[in-house]
Amino acid sequence: MTAYEISNLLADQKRSGRPYLEFLRVPALSAGLYCLPAGGVDRQKPHAEDEVYYVVSGRGMSRVGAEDQAVQPGSIVFVGAGIEHRFHSISEDLTLLVFFAPAESDF
Repeated sequence: MTAYEISNLLADQKRSGRPYLEFLRVPALSAGLYCLPAGGVDRQKPHAEDEVYYVVSGRGMSRVGAEDQAVQPGSIVFVGAGIEHRFHSISEDLTLLVFFAPAESDF
């Protein structure tokens, strides 16, 4: 079994100095922790894989295609492969679990 603790992942992500920390990769799935500060800019581009975001903490807005939706702890956002998306109007630091299926290929 492989298990993870959010507190350990947050510490690893902070040490990396990067907003995204991949912590799981198998052929059919990858997962990571994505952190964006309040007032920050999300510069991601569309991905070749479907993805799911789970908001662990923070508040802001998510834009998927032409739709905007407020996000907060417990929100789940699905983004289909190739769809423009980003988080914006981040009012509280966002911590997001991100799941890609199949595993993300944009590294």
